[in-house]
Amino acid sequence: MHFRSTLAIASLVGALAASIYAAGDKVAFNENYAKGTLYWVQDRPANKQVREYYITPSAALDAAKKGAPLPSGTVITVVQYNVQQDSQGNPVAGANGRFVKTDIRGYTAMEKRTGWGTEYAPEMRNGEWEYQAFTAAKAPNTNADLKTCFSCHKMQEKVDFLYSLDQLKQAGG
Repeated sequence: MHFRSTLAIASLVGALAASIYAAGDKVAFNENYAKGTLYWVQDRPANKQVREYYITPSAALDAAKKGAPLPSGTVITVVQYNVQQDSQGNPVAGANGRFVKTDIRGYTAMEKRTGWGTEYAPEMRNGEWEYQAFTAAKAPNTNADLKTCFSCHKMQEKVDFLYSLDQLKQAGG
């Protein structure tokens, strides 16, 4: 009887740990992100960044344009750049009106694979998407709180957990 109780408690603790912990260890850095489609460039004045959004493979972009679910294997990579600042610390705009990029601050990625996400509780699960943050050196950012990715994107459940679906649909004309 004691063994069954211990086993039940261990199973419950394991399930609870999996439901609140977002490891990010499934998502590797996509070295080929820039061969994908750059579909959105976003100036972010609040955190003095420029963000570039890339998607691979091309089948994912085609699916978005058709209003179909993004397929397994889709990777969205966001490159985060620092920006040039004036003497008051405000972002400087170039001749094109966009912030002037300087060095890469880091990367974030979301990847969709069949069967991913099953270990998360329903209130945290983002379909089959997983997330990871990377340093400018392309190593996993161990200081990143990936639970924030899950909780924020959860609000976009009706549009495949994406904030940039409209930009995907408009990419390339």
